[in-house]
This record gives sequence, structure tokens and C-alpha cells, in this order.
Amino acid sequence: MATSDLAPVVAVHYGIPSTASILAFDPIQGLLAVGTLDGRIKVIGGGNIEGLLISHKALPFKHLEFLQNQGFLVSVSNENEIQVWDLEKRHISSNIKWESNITAFSVISGTNYMYLGDEYGFLSVLKYDAEEENILQLPYHVPPNLIADGAGIPLPDHQSVVGVLSQPCSGGNRVLIAYDNGLIILWDVTEDRSVHVKGFKDPQLKEGMVVSFSNNESHTYQNDSLDNEEVDKEISSLCWVSPDGSVLAVGYVDGDILLWDLSASDHGKGKITQKLPNDVVTIQLSSGDRRLPVIVLHWSSNKAQDGRGGQLFAYGGVNIGAEEVLTILDLDWSLGLAKLKCVERVDLKLHGFADLNVISNGYKADNDSGTSLFVLTNPGLLHFYEYDSLSILKSKIGKNHSAHAMQYHSVIPTVEPYMTMGKLYMMSSDINIFSSLSKTVSPAKQQPDGTQTIGSKSWPLTGGVPHQMSKTECYTIERIYVGGYQDGTVRIWDATFPVLSLVSRLEFEIKDSEVAGASTPISALDLCFPNLTLAIGNEFGVIFLYRLQGDSNQATVTIVTETKHVVHHYLSEERNHCHTVYSILNSPVRALKFTISGESLVAGFDCGQVAVLDTSSPSVLFVTDCVSISKSPVMSVAVKSCPDTCPNSVEKSDNGTESESAPEVVFVLTRDAHMVLMDSSTGNMISSRPMYPTENSTSISMHLLDVKHSLTEGSKSVSVTSSQHSKAESRPLQNDLSNVEARVPQNFGHKMLQSHILLCCEEAFYFYPFESVIQGDNNFVHKFELEKPCSWTTIFRRCAEKYGLIVVYQTGEIEMRSLPELKLLGNTSMMSILRWNYKNNMDKTMNASDKGQITLVNGNEFALVSLLAFEDELRPLLCLHDKVLAADADVIYFHSQKNAESSLPGFVSNVIKGLKGVKEEQNMNYKEAREMVIAHLESIFSRFPFSDPFNLEDLDLQIDDVDIDEPVPLASSSHETTDYIKEKETEREKLFEGSSTDTKPKVRTREEIIAKYRNTGDATSAASQAKDKLMERGEKLERLSIRTEELQSGAQNFAEMASELAKAMEKRKWWNI
Repeated sequence: MATSDLAPVVAVHYGIPSTASILAFDPIQGLLAVGTLDGRIKVIGGGNIEGLLISHKALPFKHLEFLQNQGFLVSVSNENEIQVWDLEKRHISSNIKWESNITAFSVISGTNYMYLGDEYGFLSVLKYDAEEENILQLPYHVPPNLIADGAGIPLPDHQSVVGVLSQPCSGGNRVLIAYDNGLIILWDVTEDRSVHVKGFKDPQLKEGMVVSFSNNESHTYQNDSLDNEEVDKEISSLCWVSPDGSVLAVGYVDGDILLWDLSASDHGKGKITQKLPNDVVTIQLSSGDRRLPVIVLHWSSNKAQDGRGGQLFAYGGVNIGAEEVLTILDLDWSLGLAKLKCVERVDLKLHGFADLNVISNGYKADNDSGTSLFVLTNPGLLHFYEYDSLSILKSKIGKNHSAHAMQYHSVIPTVEPYMTMGKLYMMSSDINIFSSLSKTVSPAKQQPDGTQTIGSKSWPLTGGVPHQMSKTECYTIERIYVGGYQDGTVRIWDATFPVLSLVSRLEFEIKDSEVAGASTPISALDLCFPNLTLAIGNEFGVIFLYRLQGDSNQATVTIVTETKHVVHHYLSEERNHCHTVYSILNSPVRALKFTISGESLVAGFDCGQVAVLDTSSPSVLFVTDCVSISKSPVMSVAVKSCPDTCPNSVEKSDNGTESESAPEVVFVLTRDAHMVLMDSSTGNMISSRPMYPTENSTSISMHLLDVKHSLTEGSKSVSVTSSQHSKAESRPLQNDLSNVEARVPQNFGHKMLQSHILLCCEEAFYFYPFESVIQGDNNFVHKFELEKPCSWTTIFRRCAEKYGLIVVYQTGEIEMRSLPELKLLGNTSMMSILRWNYKNNMDKTMNASDKGQITLVNGNEFALVSLLAFEDELRPLLCLHDKVLAADADVIYFHSQKNAESSLPGFVSNVIKGLKGVKEEQNMNYKEAREMVIAHLESIFSRFPFSDPFNLEDLDLQIDDVDIDEPVPLASSSHETTDYIKEKETEREKLFEGSSTDTKPKVRTREEIIAKYRNTGDATSAASQAKDKLMERGEKLERLSIRTEELQSGAQNFAEMASELAKAMEKRKWWNI
């Protein structure tokens, strides 16, 4: 074993983390992404396909959005790191750290271009290059001073961009920029000018209409509350509320919602559109003076209203202290925005709202006019609503907001119902358990995968690529996962591939049965492989045996109690394949283990007693007294066969008759670390007395090892975490086995006597030879003390002769150690793998195969982690991006919208409408339309603002283009933003601090010159400007002469300063330079 063998991978993850906070949806691929507060992203598709993406830092995500149908997901962390996730490879493809605080972010729908706004008011454009796997910052960027100049308004310093949206139906030519002081600018990126300026102490706010929808009543009145106010209204959210981008909804911190009409005609370059009356309407959801900010706004258009109506979703705007609700308004302004009316209002009662995502109608067929939305609430609860009209929703939900909602249910439920036990089993290749289980349980108890429905509606998540088997490949279940629940049920999943599927659901149901406690929590499980019998124990002390193969028409069940046997006949409608029930002790079952042959079952109870049950009779072979004097609960039991290696041993005869079976030894471990051995057939104690390491030990588990070499004095060299052990802690094995052999059956072999037992306790690990346990000798041959309390251990094998130990501590740390030396080979933690903290009783649902595949449960999350690098059964992780679907998107949308006017998805059709020279797109498929949009955006953003990408090289520079007085501040990248706002230090201060300055004069670019001297007026203004420039030219020449004299007079001062600097540098040491 080597250190490199530890390479943990989350192969399977189900459930939404409780820290979920933000949603993103790809309607083409049918994928939903859920970002968390601890740096994880859960991606949910269809057919039980789910994946977990984990960032390298446990930070919240403030922005999350898909690059639709491209296989990438973009996230922005709280530390302003932009990450692009590759959904096919399930890792970060590219990431950059933005220097300033990102306050607004959006992806131009259907493209790989992104708008970014920061705390200093800069608008930047990013592009993700999939071929190069790189995020590029494009030349086009607009600093706030240029936006203010282009809009013809003053802009206060340090105004953050709080919202940035590409306008639909503009061909990507226009972007809406919102600042936190309430200023809204619709910017034309092709002409570098403002088209609309709204909200900047707009007089229309004083004259507009106010529509109050409080108390389920609508009141409209003229706004007179702002007549004497000049304060800014701080923006908290915004969204488009029309498919053509003509109306904008803006939510404010004071609880108001304003609808701005941006449909006024364009009057040419440099002209701010004339403000028309009633181009803004104020919506108030409550009449109180102190209202919550409107932090979320979403829109779903109504196709029947031709873009002049739909449903507005708002979170906030209600009175402070009111019940938490999501407000849905059915709005109609078909007669004009001034005559806005609310057709219906519904308040969905929520508990811990996190986020909302509305599925755009642009991705639906025309005959589907329903509304679809996801609502995320805490802790990690996902609801899906789909309804044809708001009135129907209102009538159905009543007081229960989830009555008409479809709730996400994990493939492996862990909370509802609550999972109490879980075990992972590797199946033999010659066992066809799938066909056996399919006959065991009625179809009504099997939950089909990916078919969640509510009424006629279906779950919209269909993405991901399931495992595809070849036609010649014969499918067999290689791995199953069995979960026991608090309600007494047991579920079995096929875990062969990283996409688990439910195979069976077992539940004991017999009318008029005499078995008490049949529905109590499951506490123990074990599977017998020879006959595929599943043993289930519960907290009431009842043990059920289910035959997972055989006659599917079994008619009876045998109930075994302390005093009698009862055979119960199933009714004709009952189909329960529990063939035996044992109810002998009224104590919780803590451990179950079949013998090697499968003919007997060993059960350990919480009261400290052990029972051996005959599964073929059925009957009770024996029940022991308490194994421990303190009546400590049984923690685990193990069974080991002891073949005789002597020459006179009985073997199988040539004629095929059965020989005498090898004896089987039962190892019993209690909570207080007492360990005893007994004969499985007679119940006789093999050990002379219980063995235990110390009085106060708390056991975790025990493992039986066939150690090739004894742990002699050489074991003292093993590194331990405490002080040096005494000689009693590490001693050689005894060679004389005569006394031991006298107390065990004659057919026990020497190989068994030379085995070792690894006892794992919370505080230390102990190695005992088998002979010491038989003698009741508490002296161990090796002790390994732990610095932190242990919680769970398991043995893994690389091959028949190489195996090791996996240790999980109560701190959540995980170690891999060699055996028998216990040398540390590697370590990791639950926090680094899954972002989980260890919780009490987590060990009860932890289980592992001998190949290092561990199952874990935490709250409503289930994970299967492959720890070992050489174990590749689960390494081909499922794919979250369907390339076939992406390539055939145009065909799919053509068929889904064949009755529509356009065969293109809504967002592509809207963008195409804004492209110049494109009149008809009916004959254009999705791929062609997207390529046209991408080419158009590339031509826009590959240039600097106020520049012509075609005539740029023809521009000649004159002396008037040289700025003598001061340099023009640049904002060409995010790295220069911070420098732009810092105060300049003097040259002397910079020199004596050891920093260097760039004394080379800065030459302005052509773009900056155009931005400053560009003439947007008529001929008269141009002549006036030329005259002014001529005068400025003379003044500049005069100032040049003056500056020359100043430079000459300052030369002496510079020489003195240089000399002084040289003296100062002489006194510095080399490490200060």
C-alpha cells in the first residue's frame, strides 16, 4: 500500500444540502443547479442523475447561471472569483479572481458572453472560450464617467452597478445598467450612447400612478408623496416584464415596485428620449409605512396577452413583521401601462425562502400557456409549481402552500422517512438478484425512477446521460445498498453504477398478526449470500427474514416466540415475502450475522445477550446470558470458519457425500470492549473469561486478520501518537499451543489459532492473538494509541495479501493506515470531500465494501465515496451534459414548436429580431441562429467603446490629441479599477519607500482620444469646437515652453534628491530591498 492510493472521489450524491441558497436552470438540457453557502453546487437531472460540484473554498455563491445548452455553469463566489464548471468532466474548467467587488452579473442568454458590473460602476464584458478553456475579458468596457457623459447626467462617485440585463429583441445591441442610487440607463453598445435614462430624480415619479394591491383589493391614485422629496430610491432587484424588453420592473429597498415603460421611439444619437406622461407605474403590495425590500423579482409572460400581461413574482414588499410569503400578481396593461390592473393575487406562504426560478415560456410550445417555477426554501427544500391559471392555483392551495406543489424527493430518502441503518453489499457475479427481487415485492411498492407527477404535470428535470449498455452486455447487479428506516421499512437499491435505482421496498404487513412492534425503527441488517436471505432487526427486538429469491407465491409465514411457533397464512391480496419472524427478547437488536453456511443467524441484543437462530427449521438454538457482567450492549458479532489442517481431518469423499462441516466460531464484542468466543453450534464458551483491554474502554469494532508474520518486538518501531509503550504493551506470541488446544474442539485448525484480532476502541487500537482471547488473557501484542477519539473503522483490500484500515474520527478526519503496522498512508476529511461536519450517530449509517467504497448519510444528503485510486468501478462518473441533445437542439425545438410562428427558442428569436438586416427567421434552425448571434456579439465586444472596428487604423493623431496637463484615467481592466480611485503618492515618498515608478510618458489610445473629442452635435457646434481647440492649441504651446523652463530648474532638485536616496539605500540591508 502507498500514500498515493488515497484519492477520494464523490461517486454518488443524492439530496439537496441544507445550506442551499441560489438556483439556476437550463431549460434545454433540463438541468437544475443549486448553489450553497459552503461552496458546493448540486446539479439535478432526470432518471436519478445527480452530481455534486465542490469549489476549492467553502464560500457562498452570489451569482449562478448556466451557459445554456453548452455544458458549462458559471458561478461567482463571495470573494469575487468567477468559475466556469465543465458539466461533462465535473470540474472547474477556468476561473479568474476579479479585483473589485462584483455587484451585478448576467449571461447573455444562449451565448457564452457575460456582463459584469462592479462596486465602482464599471461595466465589463467576459467571454468563455470553450476550446481554450479560458475566461477572457473583452476590450469592450464602459467606465462610469463615460456612461454619465453619454447620458448627459452627473453620476456621484462610487456608485455600484446593482443590475445588468441584456435587452430582449435588441440583437445584443442594448444593455440595461442599474445603479444602487436608483439610476437606470439603457445603453446602446453599438453606438456607445444612452437610449433611456430613468429614475434619476425623475419628475415622472412625482406624476406617475400608484397601484396598491394590499388586502386583496386594488386601489389606483395619483402619486403625491414625492412632491417635496429629492432622495434617491435604492434598487434591490429588477427584471424584464415583456418579451420585447419594452417594460422593466424594478424593486426598491423601501418596498415599492416600479414598472418603467421603455418603449418610446429612439430620436437618434446623443438624444435622451422625451419623457412621456404615465411611463412609470408604482406597485405597492402593502399599505404600511415600513415594508421589506423587494429582493427578488421574476416574470412569466402570458402569450394570450401579446406581451402586455403576465405574472409578476415578488419576494418582499410586505409590511415588516408580516407572514413570509411569495406574492404572485397576474397583471394586465393591454390598454396601456397607465391603466394597469391586477387580475388576481396569490400569496404563497413560505418558511425560510431562499430563491426562485421561473421557467420562461419562451421554451414552451404555444399550446402550453401554464406557469412553471421552482421555489427553494430552507433547509434545502425544493418545490415545483405548474398551473394553467393563477385562479386555479389560488383555489387549490388554500392555506397550504405546498398542496399544489411537487416536492423534490431524493432517490435515497434519509429524512422523510428517517434512515436509521444502511449497508453496502458487493454481489457475486453468479447471483441474479435483480430478477429475484422483482418477484419479491408487488409493483405497487416499487417507486419508478424519474416519474414524479402531479395531476397531468410532470417533473421538468430530464437532463444528464444515463449509463448505456451494449447490446451484447449481460446486465447483472454487482452492488446493492440496503437502507433501514424509522418506520420499519427497508429499501434496496441497485448501486452497480453511479446512478442508483430502487429495486424493492420491504414492509411487514399481515392482518391480525400477533407480532408486536413490527413497525418500529430498524436497528440491524445482514444479508446471507448463499441463499439470498435478508435479516432485519428492529428496536423492539423483532427479527424478520426475507427470502429475496425463490417462490414468489409463498403462502405462509412462521412466527417464532419464546414459547410457541405460529404459522400464519397470507391472504390472497397480501404479497409479503417475510417467511420467518423471531420475537424472543424484548430488547433492541444491535447486531446480526449469518454463519458461513447460512443455516444459522447470530443476533446480539442491547441487553447484552446473544441468540443463535436456526433459519431452516425455523427455531431458536440457544440464548446466552449477558456476555458482559455490566450487561453492556452487544456492538458487533462476527463468524469465522475454522478448517482443520491436520492430516486426519475429515474431507469431502469421492462419491460426493458431505463430510463433517468445519466448526464456526462466533466472536462477540460489547460496548464496554468485552470480547468472548463461543461455538456457533452448541453455544459453549470457547474463551475462559471475557477479554477486555482496560476498564473504561469504549469499543468501536473488531476485525479478524490472518497475519502472515507475528507482531513481535519489531512492532515497537511502529509510530504511535502517545508516549513510548511499556514492554507489556508489545510482546511476542507464545509458541506453545497445547494448553489452548485442550479447550477447543478437536477439529479446530492451527491456522485459526495463529490468527489475530484487531480491536478498535475510541481511544486506541489493540492487536490480540487468537490464543490470548481463548485464554481470556488481556495482554495484547500491540497497542496503538490515538490522539483523537475514533468513531468508525473498516478493512479494505487491494488484493488477497494487501489490505489496510480506514479510520474515521469524531472530528470528521479520515485516515488510511497499513496493516498490521498501522502506518499512516494518507489522510483527508469529510469537510474536504463533502463539506460535512461530523455529527453524533453518523457512524450508524456508515458502511463500506472491502474495496474502499464508503456510504455516508448527513441530514438529507446521501453520498457514496470511492476512497482508493486503484478502485475504478465507480470512477467513470456520470455525465451531466447531453451532447446529443445539444447537437439536435434545433430539431427538438422545431418539433416542439412546429405550430409556432417561429421554430426558434424564445431567447434566440428575440435576439434575431434585433439584428439589422434580418427580417425572417422562420427557416432558420437553432444552430444557425445561435451562430449568427455569436458572430454579431463578437464584432461588438471585440472593440473599445467609442471606436469603429473598421476605420480605426485610418485615424491620424495631431498635436491636439496630446494631453499635456494630466493623464486621462484608464479603466481597461479590472486590475486598473482599484488604482483608478487611489490617491497618488509623491515621487519622493515612492522613492524612499523602495517602490519604483514608471517615468515613461503615457500615450493615450485612439479610443480614449475619440471618447474625449468625439463630436455629436451639428455643424455650428462643430465650428465652435474647432475654434476652441485652436485657442487651446496656442495655450498648450505656451504651457510647453513654461514646462520646459520648470524642468530645467528642477533638474538640480532632482540631482539632490537622487543623492539623498543613494545614501538612504546604503543603510538598508539586502532583505529590505
